[in-house]
Amino acid sequence: MSSLRAKIQDVFNEPACEQNRGKDAKARKEGCSKPLTPGAAAGGCAFDGAKIVLQPITDVAHLIHAPLACEGNSWDNRGAASSGPTLWRTSFTTDLTELDVVMGQAERKLFKAIREIKEAYGPPAIFVYPTCVTALIGDDIEAVCKRAAEKFGLPVVPVNAPGFVGSKNLGNKLAGEALLDHVIGTVEPDDAGPYDINILGEFNLSGEFWLVKPLLDRLGIRVRACIPGDARYFDIACAHRARAAMMVCSTALINLACKMEQRWDIPFFEGSFYGITDTSEALRQISQLLVKKGADPEILGRTEALIAEEEAIAWKKLAAHRPRLEGKRVLLNTGGVKSWSVVHALMEIGIEIVGTSVKKSTVEDKERIKQILTDDNHIFEQMVPRELYAMLSEHKADIMLSGGRTQFIALKAKTPWLDINQERQHPYAGYDGMVELVRQIDLAIHNPIWRQVREPAPWDCQPAVRKELPSTKSETATLHVVQDFAGTTADDFGEC
Repeated sequence: MSSLRAKIQDVFNEPACEQNRGKDAKARKEGCSKPLTPGAAAGGCAFDGAKIVLQPITDVAHLIHAPLACEGNSWDNRGAASSGPTLWRTSFTTDLTELDVVMGQAERKLFKAIREIKEAYGPPAIFVYPTCVTALIGDDIEAVCKRAAEKFGLPVVPVNAPGFVGSKNLGNKLAGEALLDHVIGTVEPDDAGPYDINILGEFNLSGEFWLVKPLLDRLGIRVRACIPGDARYFDIACAHRARAAMMVCSTALINLACKMEQRWDIPFFEGSFYGITDTSEALRQISQLLVKKGADPEILGRTEALIAEEEAIAWKKLAAHRPRLEGKRVLLNTGGVKSWSVVHALMEIGIEIVGTSVKKSTVEDKERIKQILTDDNHIFEQMVPRELYAMLSEHKADIMLSGGRTQFIALKAKTPWLDINQERQHPYAGYDGMVELVRQIDLAIHNPIWRQVREPAPWDCQPAVRKELPSTKSETATLHVVQDFAGTTADDFGEC
């Protein structure tokens, strides 16, 4: 536990953060994460965060050393996609019971599970995750993994991030530390070149990275390792020989980028592949970093030619949607890198942003939003469901973009909603991804179902009063409410 405590304190020391550098030594060690409330997961525990970062490594076995529920509740919690191996889709757990804990059999059961995975699947590596239970009973995960690696002749990586140590974001960073300590730099590639880069913090949700990688391929830029989206163990082990890196989600893996720059002199920048302008700027910065590290400057010209070609195609496709979406109002209830990157992307086609949340966003993310949205009233830290519902029911937004947890607020307010988080079914990165995002927004806003659901139900319509002609038996006209609708026409009823 002492080594884990030291690792956590080291993670909080982020030299790339200007705010952290301005603190005194004591305050710097405390970090910026909010303390957890006892009994609350704060959006996810550290184990959940570590699993999110490492599970998209597709060819390794992910073994959870814990009771069954820890793996059952965390499996497949991201919509990452794989272009090949499917081993990451298989759940492995030691399935500890009370008897294992009481009798001290947990470590032996872990060693046996590693052996069974090695014999049945033969993966290039096995990642072992302790959880609250196994950490509290004092299982020495690192010792077991070291012994198993020697015995079975394959890397067995301990990911020391039990849930109780902190939030999901801390778990993201501890997963990065595990890669630094046990994976990156363990293999020397024989094909390192001047155009090799790393992409950090890209999860390949719904196959998004597959819309970006062909652009890099056309420039002759090789992605040495995309961490973690659609990654392979060997690629990550060789990642230290890349010449430059792009950080997509700094909230999750900024510590990984900083330490790779310190150890192996791999410069990095933070960018986004959401939106036409941001995608073009990311390609430019990648090329510029490679030139600074010794690549041929002619790549800068090829990059500009590619950008001009792709932007022209994208804007031509977007022209059909602009008249239908210009002036439409969007409420963005997400966080992290999407809090500013998606905002910029939508404003490019004339969509108005009425609000964006900055929950889980870094200080740098918030500064970018302020540069894009000059009105601070459009920026909110967190909006409770009641306020979201009030804003939508008063028609202050034409559509809400958010995660699945708040979709029912929009549906109750009879407002279009589009999934922008990890559960989404469509990729939105790159030039083609931007076109797809706009197309989905267009489809959602103009779906005829919204006009229908906003109309009153037929049974809420008040029947009209119908006047009868004077009968031969009476000289006065009589009025009565229609009780039997049979044989009547639409003119017999009043408006709803």
